[in-house]
Amino acid sequence: MRSGEVELAVRERGEGNRPTVVLVHGYPDTSAMWDEVAERLEARFRVIAYDVRGAGASTTPDDPLDYGVDVLVDDLAAVLDGLGADGPVHLVGHDWGSVQGWEAVTGDRLRGRIASFTSISGPARQHLARWTREAARSGPRGLAEVLGQARRSAYMPVLMAPRAGELLARTLPLTFGRGLRWREGADPRPGHPAATLPRDARNGLGLYRANLRNLGGVEGDGDTDVPVQLIVPTRDRYGGRSLLLSARGHASRLYVRRVPAGHWVARSHPDLVARWIAEFADHVAGGEETPDLARARAAGRPGRDFGGQVAVVTGAGSGIGRATAHAFAAAGARVVAADIDEGAAKHTADEIGARGGEAHVYRVDVADPDGMERFAAYVRDTFGTPDVVVNNAGIGLAGSLLSTSEDDWARIRSVNLDGVYRGCRLFGRQMAERGEGGHLVNIASLSAFMPTAELPAYSAVKAAVLQLSECLRVDLAPLGIGVSAICPGVVNTAIPRNTEYVGMSRAAADELRETGSRAFERRGYPPERVAQAILRAVLHDRPVVPVTPETRVVRTLSRLSPAATRTLARLGHRARTRPRPAPPR
Repeated sequence: MRSGEVELAVRERGEGNRPTVVLVHGYPDTSAMWDEVAERLEARFRVIAYDVRGAGASTTPDDPLDYGVDVLVDDLAAVLDGLGADGPVHLVGHDWGSVQGWEAVTGDRLRGRIASFTSISGPARQHLARWTREAARSGPRGLAEVLGQARRSAYMPVLMAPRAGELLARTLPLTFGRGLRWREGADPRPGHPAATLPRDARNGLGLYRANLRNLGGVEGDGDTDVPVQLIVPTRDRYGGRSLLLSARGHASRLYVRRVPAGHWVARSHPDLVARWIAEFADHVAGGEETPDLARARAAGRPGRDFGGQVAVVTGAGSGIGRATAHAFAAAGARVVAADIDEGAAKHTADEIGARGGEAHVYRVDVADPDGMERFAAYVRDTFGTPDVVVNNAGIGLAGSLLSTSEDDWARIRSVNLDGVYRGCRLFGRQMAERGEGGHLVNIASLSAFMPTAELPAYSAVKAAVLQLSECLRVDLAPLGIGVSAICPGVVNTAIPRNTEYVGMSRAAADELRETGSRAFERRGYPPERVAQAILRAVLHDRPVVPVTPETRVVRTLSRLSPAATRTLARLGHRARTRPRPAPPR
């Protein structure tokens, strides 16, 4: 098919009277990159894939810089003209194919000819420029995101530079296949990487040199009325989450899907990508909005990092659990607030509802195996598989291990450790079966790093929670399920007042509760700050998060000098057990 001086190689599958899906590849691919997805779509759609100019079986322009996005959109228009399609097509773009797809749906050149657009790992140039400016001006975290994206994109200036770009392009045929296998989980196969890769890599340098030299001068705001579906691979090595979501606010109908995959998600997860493309196309054509699409639409709203997601929080009736439920709801999540005290959980849910959020109540004792089984089934059947589960429910127990009875030990273990185990196993299994990733958050403690004679049982189970989280993180990583252990220190919650003391009189226990409560209140570290740390841990997939300053100090000391940590523990114990002088008469 001819477009100006270039001949474009077009591949067609499926019957011509069906809705048309057009697949556009990126760098350094050819249309063969889409083979697995196309095979899954051709039974219901007419599927068109073509080699962009200079790639695969298409010819190369005379001018090595004749790769501007306006020319690429002209090529797309030539393909559509040659198809003779009866109506607008469903456009799908990956990488540079997505960049030119954005150009096609935000400009006037193809207005009315595109029914929907699915973008994978390729932001609009306008969105990229605006995101960079706004993030850099927003403060330290935004600047860190810009610098992180600059690190991911460090190859781009090299590709744009004379000679250096050609040198890097020559290495791609040597490394591309291995990268697909080891970093993307997609084995090379006939057609991908293409036999033409050495030429394609060299020609494709024009994409970078023609389009990225003056991003600040890109015209327009990148807004579109075409329904857009963003497929965001959460392990994309080249585009950070924030950048890939920069389309929020620029599409009147935006749907966001996340998948635990790398940049070449169409190769590693073709079943999922094909299903999402078909589901989106059906809905745009007038079909019913599925629950999954409704969640994706909620996730497309600006400023809602967890929009459309389901977050389960145990121990949500008070303290860190209550603050975490509020934080997830404020970020757009549908919250399931669970607690053994149903009234406290309902109070949390009512507060969230009064602020415009969504929360649902469930009474559960995490120490009850059958009750947890029923809870997990209820969440799955009512809301679908949760995206985030925060295993927060816990109790306090203080006193010498020599005074800790079998019942005391069994109780704290059953809540603080077994409850975490059940939440991880039951909900982690659901996440694994769904195949779209998720995140498990387990609340450990400063006590997981610090030996103490006063909290042996509590410290032991919190250390076990930390190690369980580390083991699960390794186990579930291949499934795209993140696991984070959150380690708070002295946080102003009710746990000191509710802690049970063993091996002492009731009067002595009451005195210690009152002393501990006053100390935590004077410290004044709010649970809301722990909740924000939990949200950041999920967003950035952090393994271990020491929250308070004292926790960070103790963790560092425990890693650098365990002996020093033990010495501090002994000194503290000696000071607390030193005989007190008699009160004045």
